[in-house]
Amino acid sequence: MADFELPPYPYDRLDNLRQIAEGFAGGCVNLSVGSPSNTPPDAVVAALSTSGIERSYPASVGSPAFLQAAKGWLARRFGIHTQNIAIAACVGTKEFVASVPRYLRLRHPERDTVLYPAVSYPTYAMGAILAGCRAVPVPLDERWHLDLSQVSTTDAGRALCLWVNSPGNPTGALEDLEAVREWGRQNQVPVLSDECYIEFTWLPKLPMSILQPHITGSHAEGILAVHSLSKRSNMAGLRAGFYAGDPELVEFLSEIRKHAGMMQANPVQHAAVEAFGDDAHVVAQQEVYRSRLARLIDIFRFYDSTVTMPEGGFYLWLRAPDGDGWGLARRVATDLGALISPGEFYGSQGAGYVRVAAVAPDAEIGLLEQRMLEHADSFGHSGSTVK
Repeated sequence: MADFELPPYPYDRLDNLRQIAEGFAGGCVNLSVGSPSNTPPDAVVAALSTSGIERSYPASVGSPAFLQAAKGWLARRFGIHTQNIAIAACVGTKEFVASVPRYLRLRHPERDTVLYPAVSYPTYAMGAILAGCRAVPVPLDERWHLDLSQVSTTDAGRALCLWVNSPGNPTGALEDLEAVREWGRQNQVPVLSDECYIEFTWLPKLPMSILQPHITGSHAEGILAVHSLSKRSNMAGLRAGFYAGDPELVEFLSEIRKHAGMMQANPVQHAAVEAFGDDAHVVAQQEVYRSRLARLIDIFRFYDSTVTMPEGGFYLWLRAPDGDGWGLARRVATDLGALISPGEFYGSQGAGYVRVAAVAPDAEIGLLEQRMLEHADSFGHSGSTVK
């Protein structure tokens, strides 16, 4: 039996480019990982540090206060009727994404396939691999939306689940979740909708969740939505999230996760209640990301004149002029002292692109603007020695 070979973690592959960028006065401006730089609300930090419940084991499914706060947020922000759905906590959502295929396979051992967007967050495919499943990418159309007509009957019949991410990482595309839900229903494939960027939807319409009433009707059979406070409330370091939807599926997963010891820490749940109850800090954060995206668009139009505001999320998705995403990432490190992500990290269909995360503090984006002004004449030349 061959030994399992774990692929390298994508962002570890940027070390050489990081060294180039660090050579600039002021150092590397990191636009590679979507890690928030703003602080959570003061009330969240206060709740975390004064909960007084550190000594007790947390409920794996989530405390009553956490669950009520999450339900209140869904109802208040998205009009979701929570009496028709079940909800449970998770330790951030990455661990849920990575672990759910192996749990679903216990429920349906005859199925061995995870469907996911061909250009997407790498953990969808990795979760399949860690479960010993087939990771089958669903092609995207020219607007970076799922082309479910390309899924074969065989793959649909073997599918444990279909992942959808809207707004999407890295492309920012908003999916037609009603159509995705209908495909899942017709093919009897559970649809798992990762909605962690839902509060950052830039098109002039309401944010969309697969759990909204016009999609679910009176029941949520076969669907789950996955939500996180990492992006919404700048709480990535606290690992606070939940999944909600089909009551039978939530009960099945929450019972397994209870046995596996998957528990969101009590103080984190206490702080999450404060975060879910406060919309003002999210509105302020929306304006921060709008501003950063606009400033970065002005900078990166030097490399891709067609780059525009994404439909949602806080990433720019740039086409590499010569189709070489790694080459463009190196060029940006050399020209600007900025670290960005080659599109290959998100699937082979993205190899000719790069992702730029609008997460650096405003002062660091200002540093890029200054470098652009001071050294514009030297950009684009091989062997540039801008310092």
